[in-house]
Amino acid sequence: MTEFPHESDDSKKPADSTESVTSREGQASVDPVEDASAAEPEQPTPTYNRGDSKADKSARIKKALLALFILMILGAIAYGLYKSSQHNEPEVITLQGQMQMQQTSIAAKVPGRIAQIMVTEGDTVTVGQQLIEMDSPEINAKINQAQAGKQIAQSQLDKAENGARPQEIAQAKAAWQANKAASDLAENTYQRVNRLYEEGLMARQKRDEAYAQYLATQDQTEAARLQYDLALEGARSEDKSAATAQVAQVDAQLDEAMAAKKEANLKSPIAGVVDNVIVSAGEVIGQGVPLLTLVDTNDQWVVLNVTESYLNQFAIGQTFTGTIPALSSADKPYSKLFTVYATSTLSDFATWRPTNNDDGFDVRTFEVKARPTTPDARIRSGMSVVVRINATPINQNQE
Repeated sequence: MTEFPHESDDSKKPADSTESVTSREGQASVDPVEDASAAEPEQPTPTYNRGDSKADKSARIKKALLALFILMILGAIAYGLYKSSQHNEPEVITLQGQMQMQQTSIAAKVPGRIAQIMVTEGDTVTVGQQLIEMDSPEINAKINQAQAGKQIAQSQLDKAENGARPQEIAQAKAAWQANKAASDLAENTYQRVNRLYEEGLMARQKRDEAYAQYLATQDQTEAARLQYDLALEGARSEDKSAATAQVAQVDAQLDEAMAAKKEANLKSPIAGVVDNVIVSAGEVIGQGVPLLTLVDTNDQWVVLNVTESYLNQFAIGQTFTGTIPALSSADKPYSKLFTVYATSTLSDFATWRPTNNDDGFDVRTFEVKARPTTPDARIRSGMSVVVRINATPINQNQE
């Protein structure tokens, strides 16, 4: 085995010393085998050029700045295109309105106690359907009183129209005839006494008494005859008219009492839906107190508050589409077509006033009412209506 005495010494020398490089060159010419074995574990030491490293770093910074500048330019171009597309598209204004329906409050015209409530909230009622039954003893008493008064007045009228009974007529005739007979007897007696007086056989006093008796019986006979004529003729026309008026007055009182009883049994004046029942059975209520509320589902409208800048979109007779969120689903919005039928200005509190003269003039707010083309029974008062319009506001600075 060949021994290399200088192997360990050469491997321990530093690679960057000039002496080791010179000694290795000398040893390589003397002992090539030793040089090959010694060079194998050594790694070449790279040399760095500081000038080239700085140049590469500067180039990379320039490239990054250039890329950033290009990205900024592209972003500015994209933003400009986005804004230009926004200006080209019309501005969309969203308005929120509220549905309303015709409400009718049912109140009692007469006081009483509620005996029974025949409907509940949400029920559909028709015209003339009974809603509430009331118990009022006072009304029943007035009805009985009016009926009794009518019987009395009708009897007086019948008596005036029918006249005297046959027995009364016969009695009046007999009285007249009796008085007539007495008058004839008094006349004959006076004539006899007068002849005797003329012959001087009778005193004048007796003749005067006979004459006075004759005149008295004549007056009684005439009175009896007139009573008989009245019995034949019946009551006067004035008496008949008075009796007829008395009957009509009592009939009116009876009708009033019957109307009060009818009003006690409250009936629906319209066809609609029971919205709210205010009272309960057994309560005593007074005259004019509301008992329940009905709504007419066919009489619907939406109310929007619109500034006059956008009022040109809601002229009388114009139509627009509104969405009702309460009846919409996630994938299917519920929309209705509405027709404007009325507009009116709101009070001054709803006026938009400019802060200075350069902002333009005051902008008033108007209340717009519109009806759906086809009413829907599912719609209820208070439901929101969302309306989106392509706004074309009026230029406030335009004169």
